[in-house]
Amino acid sequence: MLTENNLFIGTDIVEIERIKHSIHNYGVKFLEKIFTPIEIKYCYDKKNCYLHFAGRFAAKESIKKAIFSSKIINQIDFRSIEIVNDSHGVPVVRVNETLKIKNSQLSISHEKKYAVAFALLTI
Repeated sequence: MLTENNLFIGTDIVEIERIKHSIHNYGVKFLEKIFTPIEIKYCYDKKNCYLHFAGRFAAKESIKKAIFSSKIINQIDFRSIEIVNDSHGVPVVRVNETLKIKNSQLSISHEKKYAVAFALLTI
């Protein structure tokens, strides 16, 4: 049972090559199923877009895991979660307001082969 200001965490790691492979094999269909137009533009504007797509994918998965652990819902579309950056480049989570998320913190990291994300949500 949820009480006021419950904290929920989620984490995910993804192989960058896996995301690159999906983009090459499924193209726009894959991108538009997972990412919003803002996210697609952000990633394509980067030197290594696959690294950034993988980071955003891991971030969305970590957020989904945190939301699911709260048990407020058991299904959410990837595009219902949007990762943007604030003026300092810090990733910020945008989700549908019906989810009642009071606060969110997100960390995304990349390495040669992997991207990882950690989410902390207050619901």
